[in-house]
Amino acid sequence: MGDRFRAGDVVRTVHHDPPHHTRLPRYARGKTGTVVEPEGRAPLADVRAQGIADAPVEQVYAVRFAARDLWGEGDHHVVLDLFESYLEEA
Repeated sequence: MGDRFRAGDVVRTVHHDPPHHTRLPRYARGKTGTVVEPEGRAPLADVRAQGIADAPVEQVYAVRFAARDLWGEGDHHVVLDLFESYLEEA
């Protein structure tokens, strides 16, 4: 299975509020960013936090967001490591 996204792809994070732990920060939900690079595969933390040992393994991506897009101000960028299931094509 190949990587779904490549460096330079513009992506949007999913906008959901699950009833359990998620590694997708609330301030980044529904926001648009740019993939910096794929960072390898890891067990989905959302599932592991629920005590499920055999969590699905997903690609993790470094995604860059403009601070202004996240918080309405700032001239810098923020890079978050995000699981593939948190992302969709923008």
